Amino acid sequence: MKVYTRTGDKGETSVIGGRVIKDDHQVEAYGTIDELNCFVGQAISLMEGELFADLKEQLLEIQHELFDCGSDLAFVKLSESKYKVTGELVERLELWLDTCEKENPALERFILPGGDMISSTLHVCRTVCRRAERRTVTLGKEKDINPDVRKYLNRLSDYFFVIARTVNARKGVADIEYVRSQKVFKSEK
Repeated sequence: MKVYTRTGDKGETSVIGGRVIKDDHQVEAYGTIDELNCFVGQAISLMEGELFADLKEQLLEIQHELFDCGSDLAFVKLSESKYKVTGELVERLELWLDTCEKENPALERFILPGGDMISSTLHVCRTVCRRAERRTVTLGKEKDINPDVRKYLNRLSDYFFVIARTVNARKGVADIEYVRSQKVFKSEK
């Protein structure tokens, strides 16, 4: 099988049920999700040993779910019965968030992306996820989309923030506080 088809040489691409121009908001949305999936794979590849076995397992599941997000957005017209992303996935992300947050030190100030290399990569995931969410919101203004994809991406960016801090905590690396910030968060810990 050849990878190239030459069908996109004139600036169009196939979506499920038709063709669109390559810079269509639909392609921008699922393309950004694909980009995010690549960074998630990079984060996984940096996690060696058993220290991050639980996070690697979660991130691998998220990679499959990101593919599902892209699939749900790639249809010209889709009935709700075919959606792959559901509210249950959002709820499961919240459970993972709550579990990992318990490991993290109290947050008082804004933090800068950084610390450990894995943490830095997860912050890249967070920001690309936010962009994917924005692209999905834009797409949702033009056509009906699965609203759970937008919710999933919103919660997923929070997840990346929390586990970036969890990685630093597990490795004994301090988060980098934004030094010009006042104490803006009230600790529940």
